[in-house]
Amino acid sequence: MTAVVAALPAILMAQSAPDVYTLSQTDLRGTARFMSMGGAFTALGGDLSTLTQNPAGIGVYRRSEIGATLDISPRKITTQTGSDKIGMSKTKAYCNNFGYVGTARFDGVMRTFSWGASYNRLASFDRNYRAYNARTDVSLSDYVASYTNANEGDMMFNNESHYNPYLDSDIDWLSILSYSSYMINPTSATTYRGLSQNGTIGDALSEVRESGYVDEYAIDFGGNIANTVMWGIGFGITDLSFNQTAAYSESMENAYIATSDGTMTTGNAGFELTNYRNINGTGFNLKVGVIVKPINEFRIGLAVHTPTWYSLSNTAMAKVGYSYFNPDAPTDRNNPLQGEEETDNLYYNFHMNAPWKFMVGAAAVIGNTAIVSLDYERQAYNDIKTSYQNEWGDYVSDDAVNDDVKAYYKGSNILRMGLEYRLTSNFSLRAGYNYASTSTKQEVLNGDVEVFTAGMNPSFTSNKSTNAISLGLGYHYKSFYIDGAYVYRNRKSVYQAFTNYNEYKAPRADLSETTNSIVLSVGVRF
Repeated sequence: MTAVVAALPAILMAQSAPDVYTLSQTDLRGTARFMSMGGAFTALGGDLSTLTQNPAGIGVYRRSEIGATLDISPRKITTQTGSDKIGMSKTKAYCNNFGYVGTARFDGVMRTFSWGASYNRLASFDRNYRAYNARTDVSLSDYVASYTNANEGDMMFNNESHYNPYLDSDIDWLSILSYSSYMINPTSATTYRGLSQNGTIGDALSEVRESGYVDEYAIDFGGNIANTVMWGIGFGITDLSFNQTAAYSESMENAYIATSDGTMTTGNAGFELTNYRNINGTGFNLKVGVIVKPINEFRIGLAVHTPTWYSLSNTAMAKVGYSYFNPDAPTDRNNPLQGEEETDNLYYNFHMNAPWKFMVGAAAVIGNTAIVSLDYERQAYNDIKTSYQNEWGDYVSDDAVNDDVKAYYKGSNILRMGLEYRLTSNFSLRAGYNYASTSTKQEVLNGDVEVFTAGMNPSFTSNKSTNAISLGLGYHYKSFYIDGAYVYRNRKSVYQAFTNYNEYKAPRADLSETTNSIVLSVGVRF
């Protein structure tokens, strides 16, 4: 029992299923040729991006290569709540990829042996959006009060010297912060009440700013057996950084509020909860793949990626600014009751296994003029695993979060199609399409289940499907090449300020994220 009780604070403050799901996301990124053909290279190879997709693609090389890619991506996110729409735009420039492949040629059964190293940006977390709910039916304070009632036997504060409820109790930190800022108020020793009551009306405003990335440094080896079987094995080292500032505010009339003399009355209430979070760490993975070319005109590719095993650290804190006006005491110098409270800094380490990936592809080469390729990929988001570090430094499986992952998420199906047509001996025209199905279960998107978050941030975003359409143009002259691509990408999501619970519906918004990427790659084969 002592060990269980000692581990409680780590469990209460550890990561959540929405957190690890967000950190496991990847984008359509790579060289301009790769992106212009929708990323459908599982059976093609011969491109620097294949070092992070199908390592067997390195076996297609017959010459060495060095190249780099620049990506300029204007992004706009539109949120809609009823008839209200809010748009926020941001433009970022990235180095998507740079790498080197070396190739040695032989006369035997093993025709070539290749090795390569590359840097690739797998995902960008840059996202800013704002949502306004003109009329809310429930307050965040009511939700916090509903689960704070379960903390029997613990008082938010006591009279002991130097007592810190964040560090000296097992109470949820958002409960403590809400109590400190009068968002929830006690009705007995173990029960609490939020700000809403009969006749309360209000609105809510949310703003989320995110930044960060997942970068991978890949090392691959592969070869060509009798111009029929290409094989490859790859090792990836990933660098992850995620930063988030999430603000949520409510303004209410006829609310149930505390007064400066410690009593409760009906008045006007306003508060803003702001969360700050930073997650950093590294991981590694293993990839294996094969490409079979039974005839020159047709290829089949297969690749498997192990989970990326991450070791991550989280830093977070939150604050609440509040103001409660009592209309019955307009001349009281302490009216409105107002101020700001903040939490301690929250630190914890955790491990995460990002999902397995399985992909298969087929490609047809039509004479010397055209290539058609088709890929299917499965990402097992419902199999993400996490563990937290207890006070003795050991990592323990976080069964509650792992169960939530299976309850909220499912595997994602990704379809990629690409076309390349050689206009002349030097110019090629390309087109592609990329579709990723939602990996969020429908009942979560509908708000039919209670979604648990961690720390002090109750908000979460659930992604729906993603579509990308791309066009590209390539030019090569002797050993030099330059490729350009335009990629239109749209992703639908649902934002919730906090989870629906019982019969109450939390403020939410529909998100439409549109990115228009201009991509340029240059390189030399030798």
